[in-house]
Amino acid sequence: MSLRIDAGQLEALIAETFDRGGCLRDEADRIAMRLLGANLTGHDSHGVLRTSRYIDWLKRGIFHAGRKVHIGFDSDALCILDGQYGFGQTIGEQAVRLGLDKAAKNGAAVVALNNSGHLGRIGDWAEMAAAEGYVSIHFVNARGSVLVAPFGGTEARISTAPFCVGVPRGDDPPVVLDFATSVVAEGKVLVAYKGGKPLPEGALIDENGTLSTNPEILYGTAGPDAPPNERNGFGAIRAMGEHKGSGLAFICELLGGSLTGNRATGIENEHFANGMLSIYLSVEVFDRGGGFADDITRYIDYVKSATPANPDEPILVPGDKERQVKAERLANGVPLPQEAWDDIKGAAKRVGMEDDEIDEIAQPLAQSS
Repeated sequence: MSLRIDAGQLEALIAETFDRGGCLRDEADRIAMRLLGANLTGHDSHGVLRTSRYIDWLKRGIFHAGRKVHIGFDSDALCILDGQYGFGQTIGEQAVRLGLDKAAKNGAAVVALNNSGHLGRIGDWAEMAAAEGYVSIHFVNARGSVLVAPFGGTEARISTAPFCVGVPRGDDPPVVLDFATSVVAEGKVLVAYKGGKPLPEGALIDENGTLSTNPEILYGTAGPDAPPNERNGFGAIRAMGEHKGSGLAFICELLGGSLTGNRATGIENEHFANGMLSIYLSVEVFDRGGGFADDITRYIDYVKSATPANPDEPILVPGDKERQVKAERLANGVPLPQEAWDDIKGAAKRVGMEDDEIDEIAQPLAQSS
């Protein structure tokens, strides 16, 4: 069963849940806005589905409300930051802001962030930079989240290790490339586990080397009432792109983990934390001739002029699909599996909300089998 929830109502419910859960209102609103934004761009794996997990982590002290980054090293064009296990939606925004301020003065900047709570959709940070005229490059690791088998292996040794690049285009929408270096993000396995979109063929591999789409390979069979735990299974997500994707994931671990001070995955019983190495480049400084945005537009048109392999599927460039999905979901509501909606309501109840309060804030618009 699938539901559709009005985007505004869903955001309001998530914000109220985090407010009741112990966050100040501005942080609760920020978390809700970022989670919903992931759903609106089609990245359901990083969206409101994570509400229950975040609330659980907040109650257990894995994440902390109201944290600010601690600056461990600071120079004109470089800073090293400790996120102090604050919510990634807050810590990530602070880290990007510091990077952009440095790049504004120097033309380029590098920010190393460690010990951050889950940073969510990394494309958010690329879009934040692009909106102010900066190219950004992000290498990310997830310490304490060993989920992905390296090329040729059957056991998890790597995090999903996201990689992201954002490129501004003047007044036009930016080009944003944002992906996990695994075949699917862990959140997409969670979506499938909760009854949502099935996984693509061969996304997972079990301990015997057999390819599969069964999310229980990752989460085990703990039952619907137990919080999903990726350590309960005996398999792994596969790296994308065979040896090439596995190699890029390895580099994300080294740069987003080892170099930032977050440390790469594989430390037993390690506290979850995202690490992110970000590079910011000022288009204003680089674009001396003033033709940067125009050349990107020319190249996009050239790429899209290729004959499509399927006439019903036009050629897209990074960012196109997200904008299409956002327009559709703002108009028709955000789709959620019934189990995911139940999880969200369950999280709201755990922080003290009653059924009638939940119903007053958000109600499904429609449902389908």
